[in-house]
Amino acid sequence: MATDEAHATGGSEAARDEDDESGETTAADVARSDEGWAAKNDENGVIFAHARDLPPAFEPYAEEPLPQVGVGSPGKTGELEATFAVGVDGTTDLVADYARVPYHLSGTLDHDVGRPDFASAYVQSPTGGVAQGDRNRMVVTAEADARAHVSTGSASKVLSMDANYGRVDATFVVGDGAHVEYVPEQTILHPNARYCGETAVTLGRDASAILTDVVVPGRLARDEAFDFERYYARTTVDGPGGRILSDTTHLAPGSGGTDPRRAGVLGDYAVLGTCYVVTTRDVDSTAMSDRLAERLTDGPARASATALPRDGGAFVRALGDRADDVREALDAAWDEASRALLDAPAPDQRKY
Repeated sequence: MATDEAHATGGSEAARDEDDESGETTAADVARSDEGWAAKNDENGVIFAHARDLPPAFEPYAEEPLPQVGVGSPGKTGELEATFAVGVDGTTDLVADYARVPYHLSGTLDHDVGRPDFASAYVQSPTGGVAQGDRNRMVVTAEADARAHVSTGSASKVLSMDANYGRVDATFVVGDGAHVEYVPEQTILHPNARYCGETAVTLGRDASAILTDVVVPGRLARDEAFDFERYYARTTVDGPGGRILSDTTHLAPGSGGTDPRRAGVLGDYAVLGTCYVVTTRDVDSTAMSDRLAERLTDGPARASATALPRDGGAFVRALGDRADDVREALDAAWDEASRALLDAPAPDQRKY
């Protein structure tokens, strides 16, 4: 049975049509929802990740029926919407949110002592991970001048699959003068996993965002590595002046053309990490890239940074044998980027 949650504070609303009396989501509901997202994509100039076409490599998977419950059935389509806005006291509040399993939000935290104007939210999941046939999508909006930090409560496990695939899409809409951070825990790919992920960031004027991603190719402590079938992740960033970044990672260990263990991709390393620092603020991207690279010099992972075009910021790649080593490198980049953009350190996430 699908579970919906909606909360609104400060006069804002998260409105949704109610499910039918049985609580089930019909194919018509799914189609109506998709059409609505596509219309928003056109009308507002916002790029929605879940409005994108399926990559060609996943088209054969999409034709495979599921032996248990089909795509779009209750529990198979997760949705999360969260909107942050500046309150009357100048701090940022979560003013509206809507969640459908496997997403859950239980409010915000105020533990960021170095950046007291921030709102922090941890996305939780009561499920075991991303299963075959799952279609999950998240939309995080920061209104003008808002400051928001979003993370996850635990690692995201992409479970073993024998049919279809799992897809997770994330859209970030960052208003004028706003700043958003998305720093989730790592994604762990189980044997035969098929994962498709799309991330789209739309920046307003004088806005910025920091996103990190850590991909672990299996349960390494069990000597399980690179047994997944396919991993695809694309990230785009757009601003008022056009596209700033388009980055695609496509790994398929069983295919010689996309084997991640070849030279120039992962080589002898197992864990891949990325940190995107993107902005439409008045920054010197080369100077920022140099600053991040210097911070990464003595870390446990192999990492470096490069500048983005249009003075749009910088991004970091990190390779390591352990997820903790790569995470340490990305946390260092996140902290340095926060100091450069906001003149304040990144917080201690205090999860454990």
